[in-house]
Amino acid sequence: MVRRIIATLVALSLVLFGAAGCGDKEAEVVSSWPDAIGERPSEKPPEPVLWPLTGLEAPSAEALTARVVSIKVENSRESRPQTNLQAADVVYETVTEGGITRFNALFHSQAPEVVGPVRSARLSDVDIVPQYNALFCFSGASSAVNAKVRASGIDNLSEDAGITRPFTRSNDRPRPHNLYASVAGLRAEAERRGMATTAKVTGLAFAKPSEMTTGTPVASVDIPFSSYNKVTWNYDSASDSYLRVNNSTPFTDKATGQQVSARNVVVIWAKYTAASRDKAGSTTYDIALVGNGRASVFRNGQVFNGTWEGAADAPPVFKAEDGTQIKLQPGNTWFQVVDTSVNIAMK
Repeated sequence: MVRRIIATLVALSLVLFGAAGCGDKEAEVVSSWPDAIGERPSEKPPEPVLWPLTGLEAPSAEALTARVVSIKVENSRESRPQTNLQAADVVYETVTEGGITRFNALFHSQAPEVVGPVRSARLSDVDIVPQYNALFCFSGASSAVNAKVRASGIDNLSEDAGITRPFTRSNDRPRPHNLYASVAGLRAEAERRGMATTAKVTGLAFAKPSEMTTGTPVASVDIPFSSYNKVTWNYDSASDSYLRVNNSTPFTDKATGQQVSARNVVVIWAKYTAASRDKAGSTTYDIALVGNGRASVFRNGQVFNGTWEGAADAPPVFKAEDGTQIKLQPGNTWFQVVDTSVNIAMK
């Protein structure tokens, strides 16, 4: 019995030894883990589509192709409060006759049904409108201004050009301070007349949060366009915007009932040249907005002093004294265009 057990153990040992020693190589151990091929790159979120004249997010790239609409808006006492200036992406203010100022309001990201009161064009518009490749809406102009508009090739949607459909008259104020226009109606009229309904717009330069530089703190700026029209913009930290005051009175928008505000206020010093005189003896000016000059950019409660440069087919660019670009804060912008002799006051 003992011999049998010993023989069995010897045989078993021989079998195990043979199994371990057979073959020329050791048995390969295979891992159940997959081979490492490197870390998977994470996909970048798509860049947001931004409106070129506000730097704010747009609903689609297609929305950006709509033509900018430029509307000439009155600023006499009888015209206030104006309607939907707050909805404009950009507003230019320039002196006309007798110290009165007038607005050129540029609409792109919003298309209000009522804008006005709409009034007559001036020579400065022949510079402004092509910089934004815009459709131009006004009512009334001198023969010299109408001739310049025609010669410039601007798409003219004025009453002077026989346009009537986009305009309405209000009963709450007398003529000529009661004419209003629809932005959508103007675009529809352009299409009916075979004008281009889409266009590429060269945008203003807006700063990303990481690009917000620091300027000199300023709480308000006084801009004396004339003895008739003195404007103050007061910085409101709660809204991070500037509130407009006209001749010591809050300047409101009839559509909102609120004081007009701007995220950016830019003072542009440009050359005013006497072009003609009206029947009352008041001077009409030609204002050079293609060219360059001094500028002060107000944003975020600070001022950035430098220069402006405007091309014939692009809006102005602003640069600091060291040559770096001064960028705007995303939002609406008001350009305050004054003569080179005007002094502003900051507090």
